[in-house]
Amino acid sequence: MRILYVASEATPFIATGGLADVAGSLPRAIRGKQHACRVVIPLYSAIKAELRQEMKFVCNFYVPLGWRNQYCGVFEASHGGVKYYFLDNEYYFKRDGGIYGFYDDAERFAFFSKAVCEMIQYIDFDPEIIHCNDWQTAMTPVYLNLFYRNMDKYKGIKTVFTIHNIQYQGKYGMEIASDVLGLPYYAAPTMLYDGCLNMMKAAIEVCDYVSTVSPTYAKEITDPWFSHGLDRLLRANQHKLIGILNGIDTISYNPETDRALYANFTAKTIERKTINKTHLQKDMGLWEDPDKMLIGIVTRFVAHKGIDLIQYIYEELMKRELQIVALGSGDYIFESFFQEMQAKYPGKTAVRIGFIPDLARKIYAGSDAFLMPSKSEPCGLAQMVSLRYGTLPIVRETGGLKDSITDMGLDLSGNGFTFKTYNAHDMLGAIDRAAGLYYNRPAWAQAVQKAMKSDFSWDRSADDYINMYRRVLGQIG
Repeated sequence: MRILYVASEATPFIATGGLADVAGSLPRAIRGKQHACRVVIPLYSAIKAELRQEMKFVCNFYVPLGWRNQYCGVFEASHGGVKYYFLDNEYYFKRDGGIYGFYDDAERFAFFSKAVCEMIQYIDFDPEIIHCNDWQTAMTPVYLNLFYRNMDKYKGIKTVFTIHNIQYQGKYGMEIASDVLGLPYYAAPTMLYDGCLNMMKAAIEVCDYVSTVSPTYAKEITDPWFSHGLDRLLRANQHKLIGILNGIDTISYNPETDRALYANFTAKTIERKTINKTHLQKDMGLWEDPDKMLIGIVTRFVAHKGIDLIQYIYEELMKRELQIVALGSGDYIFESFFQEMQAKYPGKTAVRIGFIPDLARKIYAGSDAFLMPSKSEPCGLAQMVSLRYGTLPIVRETGGLKDSITDMGLDLSGNGFTFKTYNAHDMLGAIDRAAGLYYNRPAWAQAVQKAMKSDFSWDRSADDYINMYRRVLGQIG
């Protein structure tokens, strides 16, 4: 099979979240199973110079978008055996201050989506499937159907759309449909949903298959509580909706070789994990005590990550024999909360505001437990990474957290600690159960050993994606 994987970010080139990890890992796993898979992303100015130097110019063309004809250059580079294409337009992608959140995001990613369609005429790759991800690429299948289907090179192309986070849908006023997006009047029914233009809705409607990043999340988003308004549409399209649990890059996330760690270790040299803990405590200003339980948090400080639960019972947590180290950024109210707790409980609480990849890895390796009390979590990768580093997750049973983490129980049969309801004291109960096991050192050592043997590599997930592609192409029923 020949798959063109379309995303707004991909490691190692540019990353803001889990989508980049998937776009940097899944295509490589698919390639490893003898299928052709190439990736296309925008050429952001934020991509590091050393990575840009590896890119080769392929071609250029102009993209018709409403009343505009915008330049697009195509560059390519290989990483991990996968060819990546980069679409260049400095007006749209040479920006300071990140890659999202600009006043013209609708136009920027509409340009990118249409440029992907246009590019297929100029490259030496004829995809059988175009696999789009999240609202930033949602217009690709729309433009494909509207403007390109009558051309020979496009007639047989199937489309897949993956929802990584249904909260962000690309919702705008319908007034941008013609002038900004370049859509004809007859496309309005496809784009319109609940009184506004909705790019994700359009992609769900026109794609051949819709996937999301865990089986539980695929069920949850048909419920109004989780769907952010799209439940009616998703229930109507359940026949083409599937949930596939993501994996992690086990080459990058490997405690035996990870250069970011203070000391490398394996399941056989687990005692070296303590070196990471004591160095982390020292660097973060915590009391240096290898025997005190250390709970790590690496997340965005926003409401749906469950930070309000942590906020609610924090004073009770600080009465216990444990420490908390947190890394992340987001809403000012949550950033301020963690900073206040650090000032109030020096030696027991440490926080760093921002996205610091190397520090995140140090927290995965140096912590004893990892807290993820999310209100919703489509897949979650951090809980899988923490297991890889011998750090036991404490999670709420939602989305991919439910699909990947099972409660330890008295018989130590699980691989973490879970709670069901979105309740601060239920979360506290799970933390207490984790602490109870932690101070039973032989049992904790057994649990850590088991955690490190968990397999969340892309091998299994890639098989599931390949089977989905085969169904899309009609190769299997």
